[in-house]
Amino acid sequence: MSKRNKVLLGGGGAVLLIILVMVSASAKREKGIEVRFETVGRRDLVAAVTASGKIQPKKKVDISADITGRITRIAVREGDFVQKGQFLLQIDPTIYQANLQRAQAAMSQAEAGAVQARATRDQSTRALQRTKELREQNPNLISQEQLEQAQTASDISEANLTASQHLVEQSRAGLQEARDQLAKTHLVAPMAGRVTRLAVEEGEVAVPGTFSRETGLLLTISDLSVIQTKVQVDETDVVRLHLGDSVEVTIDAFPDTTFIGRVTKVSNSAILTAASAVGGSQSDRAVDYEVEITLSNPPSEVRPDLSATARIVTDTRKQALAIPIIALTVRENTPISTEQRPGRGTAQAATPTPADSGKRGQGGNKKEAEGVFLVHNGVATFHPVKVGIAGEEHFEVVEGVHPGDTIVAGPYQAIRDLKEGARVRPSRESSDTTGRRRS
Repeated sequence: MSKRNKVLLGGGGAVLLIILVMVSASAKREKGIEVRFETVGRRDLVAAVTASGKIQPKKKVDISADITGRITRIAVREGDFVQKGQFLLQIDPTIYQANLQRAQAAMSQAEAGAVQARATRDQSTRALQRTKELREQNPNLISQEQLEQAQTASDISEANLTASQHLVEQSRAGLQEARDQLAKTHLVAPMAGRVTRLAVEEGEVAVPGTFSRETGLLLTISDLSVIQTKVQVDETDVVRLHLGDSVEVTIDAFPDTTFIGRVTKVSNSAILTAASAVGGSQSDRAVDYEVEITLSNPPSEVRPDLSATARIVTDTRKQALAIPIIALTVRENTPISTEQRPGRGTAQAATPTPADSGKRGQGGNKKEAEGVFLVHNGVATFHPVKVGIAGEEHFEVVEGVHPGDTIVAGPYQAIRDLKEGARVRPSRESSDTTGRRRS
């Protein structure tokens, strides 16, 4: 084969290869981007907020030490059920018994002093009265100075009696204080409930929790008749909650059971963390609010501080027009009214109206709009929609699409990269899903 023929043959092969590539690319373009189709329809939607927290009794009492002393006896164990007034714990009363005896002695001494002061006052009063009578009968027998001395003695005795009476009251208060201190060595249950925490042992020294609540804590009694779940809800979700909202609670210790409850309290102030309390700023931190949920059917074996997850139902819709959450995307587009939607079988881009001119940003840029890609004759066209509540996998559509419309419902990357007017074709998943629906 001559050199000229070889060159012609090689050039022809290159041209043929180029033609094949162009034909393949053109066929691929004509074939369209493979996406998942879904038909817009109606379904029941439930909007919910999920939050985690702890199981807590509605009422519990932390019993702390108000005095210092060694614990000599503990009459209950953790987990015991106690009645109101039942003996719980004994602190060594020796020092406080001695203080009571000392206060009783001081009280007796003060009362004796008051009796003596009263007798002295009575005597000085009688002496003053006799002096005045003699002075009136014969002024020469009692001088003015003697009368003044008698009056002074009477006044002093009256003052001494008053001081003695105040000393009696002071001693009585000291005696009562000593009795109260002694009574604090004998602790009883302030309410009926279960001992959910016993923080001390016999022989330990109980001390008052002056600066820390945990320091003086002896034990905790909880009323487990009403059980609550306290969860922390993010600030973006707490505004959707209302008193009485229905709640499904799952407790980690009971994985196969769901418990029903109601929202009974929504905090009006954010949870103050230790870091924010010290720093004084929460601008760079997530803000959470505490929400209390009262369980309707708590398990009998429930314990405080068990981990729980609450699903709070904030809204429901029956047979609402819905689209998959993944189908909703954002494009720079001006929203159009439903009257300007193209009819089925017609593919055309959304055309802005004169009223939309005010919806443009600075510099003439269009604002971003939420919407979906509708499919007509294999062409995807972006259409703005207005959504309502969000379910687990679908959005409620208030306006923008109609039942029976075909939309692009995935995958995510395809929707993200999809262009206006692009040709699309259903994926195998769309065909399988459609086949199952038709069957």
